[in-house]
Amino acid sequence: MLTIHNSLSKQKELFTPIEPGKVKLYVCGMTVYDFCHVGHARVMVVFDVVTRYLKASGYDVTYVRNITDIDDKIIARANEKNETIGELTERFIAEMHQDADALGVERPDAEPKATEAMAEMLTMIETLISKGLAYAADNGDVYYDVSEFPGYGKLSGRNIDELRAGERVAVNEAKNDPMDFVLWKAAKPEEPAWESPWGRGRPGWHIECSAMSAHCLGEHFDIHGGGQDLQFPHHENEIAQSEGAHGCQSVNYWMHNGFVRIDDEKMSKSLGNFFTVREVLKQYAPEVVRYFILTSHYRSPLNYSEEQLDQAKNTLTKFYGALRDIEADKTVVWQDDDEYGPRFREAMDDDFNTALALSLMADVRQAINKAPNDEKSYLAGLLVSFGDVLGLFQQSADAFLAGDQDSDDTRIIESLIVQRNQARADKDWAKADQARDELTAMGIVLEDAAGQTTWRRQ
Repeated sequence: MLTIHNSLSKQKELFTPIEPGKVKLYVCGMTVYDFCHVGHARVMVVFDVVTRYLKASGYDVTYVRNITDIDDKIIARANEKNETIGELTERFIAEMHQDADALGVERPDAEPKATEAMAEMLTMIETLISKGLAYAADNGDVYYDVSEFPGYGKLSGRNIDELRAGERVAVNEAKNDPMDFVLWKAAKPEEPAWESPWGRGRPGWHIECSAMSAHCLGEHFDIHGGGQDLQFPHHENEIAQSEGAHGCQSVNYWMHNGFVRIDDEKMSKSLGNFFTVREVLKQYAPEVVRYFILTSHYRSPLNYSEEQLDQAKNTLTKFYGALRDIEADKTVVWQDDDEYGPRFREAMDDDFNTALALSLMADVRQAINKAPNDEKSYLAGLLVSFGDVLGLFQQSADAFLAGDQDSDDTRIIESLIVQRNQARADKDWAKADQARDELTAMGIVLEDAAGQTTWRRQ
């Protein structure tokens, strides 16, 4: 039975969907003004695996991941680049999709954009005002009145009086209380704006997700996910908005993945200590990065380092090495396996414990290496079936072990192999050894069998 650590209750809970057999999942996506960094990659991979496992468990899953395509950072970056908001955001949406596709992340069922959900946001704000939970200030902004929502702080566990004591109200601040947060921002000169009952303006960040999740999944849905940094204030404010507007619980299970850390600090653009996915993929294959992300439980911190990525590469190479030269039985379904299947399900049912699942898969890899030939095909098929749930082993072993076939160094490798083999045929052993030494220096391992030479990277 699947259990999920619910950030709202601070404990693991048995998962029971609102509608039997169906799961509605919403995840906070990117603000598209720059390339994805490894922290974004973790969110995408984690909830891709959650979706894959829910589907493998027989659920009909509707997965929504939003796109924030209007905010202060986007406006500033567009001005800096001398391009329109739309040009900037469409460019980085395409870049985001390129990174996600490379990492084997399946597209969500819907990717609503904030700029396309203005009607839903305006309706929700009007509802909150009519219920006395929000107010229009004299400066044209609209604020949520936190004091009118008794449950504020229940997700983050923060005390509103302590939060208020830590805030300071700026001079001429329009809001009534330092804890109130903006729902609608009055238009500023030279900034994009939309018509509203309170004048031209644009939405605050928090209202976007409340409006889009309700529009796509309904007022009450199963799972809401995102990075740990969103728990407060973003998700706390989402609860206040959604439950205030609809008068019912908005989400049953809140899931938050841990930070990616570098030198004991959270990786983030604001701190300037981030690596983009594009940068990392210049050094490591996308599947290596995906495997690295899955080696830690999603709620734990993930420590980024080249040493950790090298270890992931070496381990993944062992997996593909075990699959090489074996015709995996594609009819094998892991749910039908009596020995390893229950252990895999137990790991994934325990709050999507991918680290434990990978450990079990290592046992299958070792079993492949030791098994008689007539059993290898089944075990290889079993390993690939497990991999389907985690988004691994989606290419042939030869392709992974050979690396990027279109790269310049690959062409050099293939040329040296041809030279070596020709030298061997000519019995020019010195020239053959020279070619092999060059390949060894490049980190290439040659394997001669059945009159053919294959290669892989160390």
